[in-house]
Order: sequence, then C-alpha cells, then structure tokens
Amino acid sequence: MKNNLMKSGDKFIRVLDREGGKAFVIDCIKRNMPKWIDEAELSDYIQCEEDDLLSATDTVIMEIDTLSAESKQFVHSHFSLVAGILPYVSDKKQRDQIIALISEEREVSKQTIRHYLCDYLAFQNIAVFAPKTKEDRPLTKDEKNIRWALNKFFYTKNKNSLNDAYTFMLKYKYTDADGTMKPDYPTINQFKYYYRKTKKLQTFYISRDGMTDYQRNNRPLLGDGVQEFTPYVGMAMLDATVCDIYLINEVGGLVGRPILTAAVDGFSSLCVGYGLQWEGGIYSVKNLTENILADKVEWCKSKGVAIYADDWNCNKLPAVFITDGGSEYTGQTFEQLSELGVTIINLPSYRPELKGNVEKFFDLVQETYKTHLKGKGVIEPDFQQRGAHDYRKDACLTMADFEKVIIHCIKYYNSQRIIENYPYTDEMLKQKIAPYANQIFSFGCKLSSVNLLDVDIETVMLTLLPRTIGTFTRKGLKVNKMRYSAEGFTEEYLRGGEVTVAYNPDNVNTVYLVDRGTYTEFNLIESRYIDKSVADVEEMQEKQKELVKKEEHNNLQAKIDLATSIQTIASLVSSNHATSLKSIRENRTKEREKTHKDFMKVGAYNG
Repeated sequence: MKNNLMKSGDKFIRVLDREGGKAFVIDCIKRNMPKWIDEAELSDYIQCEEDDLLSATDTVIMEIDTLSAESKQFVHSHFSLVAGILPYVSDKKQRDQIIALISEEREVSKQTIRHYLCDYLAFQNIAVFAPKTKEDRPLTKDEKNIRWALNKFFYTKNKNSLNDAYTFMLKYKYTDADGTMKPDYPTINQFKYYYRKTKKLQTFYISRDGMTDYQRNNRPLLGDGVQEFTPYVGMAMLDATVCDIYLINEVGGLVGRPILTAAVDGFSSLCVGYGLQWEGGIYSVKNLTENILADKVEWCKSKGVAIYADDWNCNKLPAVFITDGGSEYTGQTFEQLSELGVTIINLPSYRPELKGNVEKFFDLVQETYKTHLKGKGVIEPDFQQRGAHDYRKDACLTMADFEKVIIHCIKYYNSQRIIENYPYTDEMLKQKIAPYANQIFSFGCKLSSVNLLDVDIETVMLTLLPRTIGTFTRKGLKVNKMRYSAEGFTEEYLRGGEVTVAYNPDNVNTVYLVDRGTYTEFNLIESRYIDKSVADVEEMQEKQKELVKKEEHNNLQAKIDLATSIQTIASLVSSNHATSLKSIRENRTKEREKTHKDFMKVGAYNG
C-alpha cells in the first residue's frame, strides 16, 4: 500500500509511506508538501493509474533514455537538488534542515527546492524535470499499456515478476470480452526492453519494499561518516545492548542477561562511561552518567580492578549526546540535561553509521569476553534454534564478576586496541600520537574545539530526577499527595501556588523545588512514609481508601441510628421550657454541688 496512487473524484493523492495507523501522502494536483494523515481518511479513495494522473494534470513525461544529453543533464542537475532529501522526507524537522542546507550550498531558494521535491513525489519520475520541447514524443498505445502494467503489477509490494506483470497486461489489455487473445500484442521481449529502458532503482526499491526498507538497506551512503559528524572531543554516542551471557545471583539463582549501556566519544572512539544493570530506561542513563563523571581509578578500585589514570582519562560530561531516539533518550527526564548545557541529538531512523563508534564498541567488547567465557553462560549464535544447548544452565558468573570482566574489556578497548584506519591530521602525525583511543582523546582535549562540561555528579543526578507539579498550602508543600517543609517559605505557604518539583521515585524522604537551575531541598512531614518509595506510598494510600470505602455503608447506618436515638430522646422530654432567665448563677452553683456530692459518693464506693 506504499507509493500507491489513489483517486477520489477529481482529487489525486500518492501514499508515500504508512506507519502506526498513519499514511504519509502528497496531493498530486496541488503538489503541496506531503503530510501525515489518519488512514481512515483514505476510505473514500480508490487506486488509479498513472495515466489518469497525467491526463488530469495535462502532463507529458518523456522516457529518460529518449532525452538529449543536454536534457538529461538538466534533469539530473534538478534531481540532485532533491535526491538528498528523499531519505528524510517523512521527518519534517530533518527535511527542513536539509532543504535549508541545500539552499545555502546551491544558492537556490527553499521554495524552488520544495517545488521540485513535490513534483518528484507526485509523479515518481525524474523525467518530470525535463525541459518541455516540441520534440517530446508521445508514447505509443503499447508503451502506455506496458507502463500501466509495470506500475500496476510490478512496482508494488506484491513483488510480482516481470513475466507475471506481462501476463496480467495481456489479460486486461489484449483480450476480448470472451477472454480470447487479440492478434496484435507486444512480445515479452518488448515488455522487458521497455522495463530496462525506464527502470529506476530508487523507484524499484521504494515501490516494492517501501520507504522504510529503502532508507535502511538501499539508500546511498554518502559523506565522510563519523569524522564528519563528530569533528571534536565532547560529542558522545549513547546506546545500550543486551549482553550475550546469562548471570546468576549470589546464591546461585539464575537472573538473566544484563544490559550494557555505553557512551563513546565520536572523535576518539574512547568509551567515556558505561552502565551495567538489569533494566534499561532512565535508570541505565543515571548509572551511565554517574560513571562518566566518576574518578575512573577510584571507580575501578571499588570494583576490584586496578587501572592507571591515563587508561581511562575522562571525568567530564560531553556537551553533546547523540542517541538513536530510543524511549529512554526522548523522554522529558533525559532532555532535562539540556539545563546543564547539554545538546541532545536524536538521529533519524536507520542511520547506524552516524553512531558507528558505539556500535563497534559493543561488537568488540562482546567478542572479547565471549572468547574467554565459553561454557560459562555465554550465548552462541544457535541459542534460538530447535535442539540447541540451553546456555542458561552454564551460568556461573554474578553481576559483580561480570562487571570486572567488562571493566577489563573497556581498559583494553580504550588504551591497548590499535585503531588502524583513524584519519590522522598533520598535527597528530607531527606529535606522533599513538593509535589508541585514550591518546587520541587526550590530543583532542588540548584542541580549542573541545566541548566538555565540568559539572558535579550531585547536580547531574538532581537534573535527571523526574519532575512533577507541587502545590504550596498552609499545611506545607504538597507533592504526590504528601506534605513537605523547608525553612524560609512562610510567604509561599500562605500565598499558595504551583511550582515544579523534582523527586526520587525510590525514596520519598526529600523532594527538590526547581527554580531557575537551583534545587532547594524539602523534607517529608508525614513520618509514616519515611524511607518508602512513591509506589509504596501510593499502595498505602490506596489501601486506606479501600478501608474507608468499605466502611461507608456502616458509617451511614450509624448516622441514621444516631439521628433516631436523638429524636427518640427529644420526643420523651417534657415540652416545658425554662420558666425564668433569672438566678442562673445560683442554679448553676446548686447543680455543681450535686455533681460534687455524687463524685464523692463514687470515690467512697471505689475506696
């Protein structure tokens, strides 16, 4: 259903892509920029032929091979303006950036580039750019039928063969009402010749496999790769992978496969930090960030591994994080790092070459330890095949053991692995920089373009805390249905109002008021929640609600019984009212003496 031409009345649209109940379409008549719409909006449209669109727009498109050399040059020069946009055409932000870049480089207006892009997307033929001349030869009837058959049966997701498309053409275009073949019809060789003459690989890949597959597997890979994308120290590539090994806990119980998260400097390929845990998400990012800023010698010493400072010479935060757009990197919590001056770049889909260093890091690390840990829980390529060995039974390493292995692998990767094909500069050759990641990183740190942030770990951890809205009240700062207090906020308690608050989901003892980059600590007032997590508190509050709700019926019955009792007593009381409002003090004294006498009697009785 991708790249389909569809019609509704006098409207023509082309479906360029589909994803998640959405369709990416272009209006082939107006030829405005394509947009995403709900697939339900296509219900009134039916598939139609390319000839219908050409007829409706009064357009004649010549075959590219029939054009003169000058016209071909004209066509390709115009197509080159939009070719680089096609892989990103469904991503508006990326598309606009590339259009702006091409406009500046080629000195062509953005509007002109958009006009050419829409023409190509509407007709899916670069020959649409051909200059109109009087020599344009119209297609013969057979050529039109062949083109119709190719578009209808060959350039589709069904992936019919040329022979099948040819058979369908004969069936629909060259048979009479009884299904008998007409005497004049093109041969299979003519059909294939026309196909070869008009074949365009980009159209072939997109129409048969879809735009997503084209971007992932077939689009041209141009440019200078990682060195062009990360020209200085301070641009870190982030990613995570599930390790190919099963681990156990301290008592021998199988736990599963750990997740390794890493940040690799794009300029030098140095691993600036790692995180090893049982779950991904924002927790893995916190562990990774903590390791990036840590003193690596002390960190490794705490894990039982000795290293030199030069082996892993990074304890500052990269100013640019390059991610693959995973959920843990696109959420609000991770993006809060921008408050520290960090720029977050989410790569477009299917662009692994732009973070090739971190991909290579995972490959090298896993290949290194798997070689030496065979038979100890390491997974082999056949682990998902029927009858394969159950590698879970081989597990014998704990997380602590495996982390030591990972640190040794990182030490080798950073300071002992030779980078053979690194693009050395004249200055690097002059200084005889050794081909190791740590040496290249040290060289890059001395350049004026280095972009590392010197921030403390506490500030980063506070920045990565999730945020919510808190409310000042007379009873304190209410956050997540709990009350907190701090000195110096009397006016705020009295005035009220909403504020942004950072909190730790694992411990509710403190929260932090966020105000223009500062974090003010507030302490929990309600002692019954001390040392509990947000989830534990929510569970307690929910159980209390259930108990209260369960007793609502009994409470209502009790109120009714109370009202009945009071009314019964009132009904038995004499209707006589106070006879006089005088002598109130004397009457009160007499009644008090009676009470005192009764009290003394009770005391004597108890004695």
